[in-house]
Amino acid sequence: MPTLSGSSWVNQFPNSSSPDDLTEPFRANAKNFLAALNTAGASVSISSTLRPAKRAFLMHYSYKIAKSGLDPSAAPAMAGVDINWVHTGANGKPDITASRKAANDMVSGYGIVYAPALTSRHTEGKAIDMDISWSGELTIAKADGKSVTIKSSPRTGANTDLQTVGASYGVHKLATDPPHWSSDGH
Repeated sequence: MPTLSGSSWVNQFPNSSSPDDLTEPFRANAKNFLAALNTAGASVSISSTLRPAKRAFLMHYSYKIAKSGLDPSAAPAMAGVDINWVHTGANGKPDITASRKAANDMVSGYGIVYAPALTSRHTEGKAIDMDISWSGELTIAKADGKSVTIKSSPRTGANTDLQTVGASYGVHKLATDPPHWSSDGH
């Protein structure tokens, strides 16, 4: 019997936060950039690398039901994900309000900010979500071995000078998504 949608699904099919789970050549690129950040003294906290397709499915459809008005009964099935998006009332009839609330609980539990795609750089192993920070100036090596000193602000991954360094490693920043870096900036 399928399990009703809701926050209990959030911990199913967890994301990886290990760079080892990325696909090549992005794995090596990201690890080299991370090593340069570490050597430079930056603080890095990785929250997500590889996202299982089943998790992407749950994130995608919970968002569509909660935020985009998708009828819960119209959400497709996925092999290996025995979820029931349609909640029913005491009368046994579909309860759209309860269904949307359960989907919204999932959206909140996942911390979704933007509509998640079914296929993304995360499901391909070509993205890393990480918070980067430092104090003062940051002297960091680019991929060619030449060092640059970043004096500009902010002292986070939003720093365009740091983004140029990341790009030299083939790790590109998506400016509209604060922690997101990928093989192509998407």
